[in-house]
Amino acid sequence: MALRRAIVDDDRLGAAQRAKTLSELADGWLARLFADVPDAARRGYALVAVGGYGRRELLPGSDLDVVLLVTGRGDPGAVADAVFYPVWDAGLALDHSVRTLGQALDVAADDLKAALGLIDARHVAGDEALTDELRAGVRDGWRKQAAVRLPELAAMCRDRAASVGELAHLLEPDLVQAYGGLRDTLALRAVTASWIADRPRTAGVDLARQWLLTVRDALHRTTGRRQDRLLFENQDDVAAKLGLPDADPLLRRVAEAGRSIAYASDVTWSDVERTLAGRKRRGRRQQLVRRALADGVDEYDGEVVLGRDADPAHDAVLPLRMAAAAAQAGLVPSPTTLARLAGECPPLPEPWPAPALDALVSLLGAGPGIVPVWDALEAAGLVVRWFPEWERIRYRPTRTPVHRHTVDRHLVETALVASRLTRRVARPDVLLLAALVHDLGKGVPGDHSAAGEPIAAGLGRRVGLSDDDAATLGRLVRHHLLLPETATRRDPDDPATLAAVVDAVGTREFLDLLACLTEADATAAGPIAWSPLRSRLVGDLVERTRRVLAGAPPPEPGRLTAEQAALAAQIALTVEQTVPAERDGSAPRSTSLAVQVTPPDDATGLSTVTVVAPQGQHVLGAVAGVLALHRLDVRSASAYTAGAAVVLVWRVVTRRGSGPDEVRLREDVARALGGSLGLGERLAARAAEWRGRVIAHARPQVELLRDVSADATVLEVRAHDEPGLLHRLATALSGPGVVIRSAVVGTLGSEAIDVFYLVDGAGAPLEAAAEETAVAAARFALTGATHDTDGVDKP
Repeated sequence: MALRRAIVDDDRLGAAQRAKTLSELADGWLARLFADVPDAARRGYALVAVGGYGRRELLPGSDLDVVLLVTGRGDPGAVADAVFYPVWDAGLALDHSVRTLGQALDVAADDLKAALGLIDARHVAGDEALTDELRAGVRDGWRKQAAVRLPELAAMCRDRAASVGELAHLLEPDLVQAYGGLRDTLALRAVTASWIADRPRTAGVDLARQWLLTVRDALHRTTGRRQDRLLFENQDDVAAKLGLPDADPLLRRVAEAGRSIAYASDVTWSDVERTLAGRKRRGRRQQLVRRALADGVDEYDGEVVLGRDADPAHDAVLPLRMAAAAAQAGLVPSPTTLARLAGECPPLPEPWPAPALDALVSLLGAGPGIVPVWDALEAAGLVVRWFPEWERIRYRPTRTPVHRHTVDRHLVETALVASRLTRRVARPDVLLLAALVHDLGKGVPGDHSAAGEPIAAGLGRRVGLSDDDAATLGRLVRHHLLLPETATRRDPDDPATLAAVVDAVGTREFLDLLACLTEADATAAGPIAWSPLRSRLVGDLVERTRRVLAGAPPPEPGRLTAEQAALAAQIALTVEQTVPAERDGSAPRSTSLAVQVTPPDDATGLSTVTVVAPQGQHVLGAVAGVLALHRLDVRSASAYTAGAAVVLVWRVVTRRGSGPDEVRLREDVARALGGSLGLGERLAARAAEWRGRVIAHARPQVELLRDVSADATVLEVRAHDEPGLLHRLATALSGPGVVIRSAVVGTLGSEAIDVFYLVDGAGAPLEAAAEETAVAAARFALTGATHDTDGVDKP
C-alpha cells in the first residue's frame, strides 16, 4: 500500500503512466496472491481483469474489477478467499465475481453492461487458455448479436445523455456519464468490436479520451476519493494540479474533448443505424429513394446530402439552406457533405441576402431539430465563419447557480425555447435572433448586457436586418434582464419601479418581445431561473406595464387592506391604553399582537403572513427570525405604520410541510418580541450546523443601488444563503433613525439576493452618513467584521 500511495502522489508521472503503473502493480500483487494458493487447488482456474482494470486504466479511485474463472472442479471459495480477502483488508474497492466459462458467456449474452466490461477482458494469472477462450467467446457472441445489442446500447447512451446532459456544455460535468464522456468512448470501442461500423471518422477521439482520463486522474488525486463530477469547488484545484492558470481553460479543454467524442458518437451511431437498416432493406429487396428537401438539398439514407444539381462553389447560401431544411425535417447533414460545403462555398456577402436571413430564421425556429444541426455546423467550422463573435463564448462557463450550460449551448437552447413562443409576438424573426445573440456580450469585459448591445446591433445589420430592426435587436439584448431583475429584486409598490420599465420598453410590441425573450432565456437556464413563482412575478410586472402603455394610470402604491387597517387600529389602541408599568419588555399581551396566515397558492406555493404588532426598532428582524425557525423562505416583506402599530406583510414559501402554522407562529412571534425565545442563539446554532456542510466560495457583497427609487435608499446584499440571514440583516439595518420600508428577498440556488428599501424616521431617503452606517451594519451582519465606511460599494 505504501508503494501504491507513492505512485498516486508522484507528480512526475503523467496520468497514462500512473494508470499503467497502478495496473501493473495490481497485476503483480494479485498474481502473487493467486500463486500462493496450492497448485492443486488453483489448477484450471484463471484470474481475469475486466473493465477499466482490463484496459490498464486504473486511476487512484478506481475499483479492481476481476473475474475468477473456474472449471467446476475443486473449491472456488478457497481460491476466492485467498485472493480477495487481502484486497479487502487493504481497504481497496473490489468488484468481483466467480463464474464458470459458460456462466460468464451467458452473463455477457444477457447483460449489456457486463458484456461491455468483458470485451476488455485481460489475463492476470492462472490458466491463460481459459482467459483466451472467454475473450474469444465474448467477442464472437457480441458480433453475432450486434443487430440486437447495438440498438440496445444506442438507447442506453441516449437515455444517459438525456439524464446527465452533454459534457461539452455542462458547468459541473460528469467526466464519465455525460454524453461525450468516457462512457461513450467505451461504446465506440464496442461498436468497433462488432464489425458493424469502422472506427470513428472524427480525428482526435483518442486524444480527447486521454485528456478526460488525465482530468479524472487529477480529480481523484485532488479529492482523495473516487469522484467523476467536476464540481465548482474542485475545478481550480484540479486546474492547478494540471498546470493550468484557473478553471476556465480547464473547462474549455474538457468541453472540446467532450464535443469531439460526442460528434464521433453521433456519426458512428448514424452509421450503425444506416447499416442495420440497409441489411433489413436487402432482405426485403427495398431500394433507397432520394427526397428533395430544398433547392440543392436532398434526404438520402437518413442523412441530408447535396442534391444532384447543387453547385456549392457558386451558392453562398447553400449551407444555411441545408441546415434549415435538415433541422425542420429532424435530420442532420452528413459530415462529408458539411466538409464539402465548408471547403467549396464562398463567404456570404455583407449584408446577407434575404434568402440567407430567411434560412437562418428557419433554422432557429426549427425547435428541437436545431441542436444536433447546430452541433454539426460547429464541428464543420461554419458557425464561427458566419458569426466570428461566437468564438469568444464557445464552451465558456457561466459561474452562477442559475445556469446549467455553457454560454454557447445556453444560446442555442434559448432559441429552441423561443421557437415555441413565436406566435405571441409581432416579429418572430427578431425574437429568434435575440435568443441566439443575447449573451454574446459575455465574451468581452464588462456588463454583458451593455457590452452585448452594440455586438447584437452590428450582427443584425450584417445578417440583413434594417437599421431600425438591428437597433431593436440591440435594445432587446441591452434589456434582456430588465423584467426578471425588476420583478424579483425591486419593490413593486415603489412608483419608480414601474416607471423605469415603462420608460425602457416604450411600446407594447417591444414589451411582448422582451417578455418572450425573458421566458425563453430563463427556461433554457433551468428550473431555478423560471420557477412558478418567478414566472408569476414577471407576468404580473408585464401586465402592469402593458396597462400603462395602453394609457391606464400607474397603479397606486400598495396600501393596507381594510382588514389589515382594522387590525392595526385595534393594536394601536391597545398600545395607547397600556399603562407605562406594563411596558416592561415582556411578551406582548394577546390583545397587542395579531398574526394571520393565508394558505399556499396552488401555482406558486406562496403564503401571506401578516403580523401586526406595536412599533419597535427590531420588530421586522425578530419576525424574520421566527419565520426562519419555522423553515419558511421569505420572498418579500412590506412594512406599514398605523399610529403606534406596525403592519408587516410577508410572502413566504414553506420549505417542508403543508403551510405556515398560524397558532405556532403567533406564539413564537410573541416570545421573540418579548425576548424569551432565544432567537439569536437558536438561529446561530442552525447556521453553524449549516456552515459545517457547505463551502461558500465567494465573498458577500453589499451595494447601494442608485437611481432605483426616488423616495428610499436601496441597499442590495448578495451572499451565500444560510439559516437566519434575513434576520441578521434586518436586525442590523434597523438602527436608530433607519426604517426598513420594504424588502424584496430572492434565492437563486445557494445565492441569496436581498434588497432593502430604507427610509429615515420622516419617511425620506437616508442621508449620506446614514447610508454608510447601513452598509457597514450589513457587512458586519454578514461577516462579523467591521469595515471602514469609505469602503461602500457603489455602482
